[in-house]
Amino acid sequence: MFECRIYKPTKTAMQAGRANTKKWVLEFEPNEANQIDPLMGWVGCNNTNTQVKLYFNTKEEAINFANKKGLSHQVYNPKKRVIKSKSYSANFDYRFRFQ
Repeated sequence: MFECRIYKPTKTAMQAGRANTKKWVLEFEPNEANQIDPLMGWVGCNNTNTQVKLYFNTKEEAINFANKKGLSHQVYNPKKRVIKSKSYSANFDYRFRFQ
């Protein structure tokens, strides 16, 4: 089992731009189940590593950090972005609507 994962975040559905997708993220994987507080009903955990996200400029920096700290890691490479070029009038053309 891996202790942490290294990935490049994707654009969320609520974003128009790609501002938060430039850096690589090292994130620890949870190693225990969440516990429910019986009084308040809040979900919590004793492991604070799940709250930590480290940002790096390059994938190599993140991998070097994980190796230096002795963390086993798994790298998730981003998929290529495919851009279909079309004219503005194609937005209103019936033939291009469902592609």
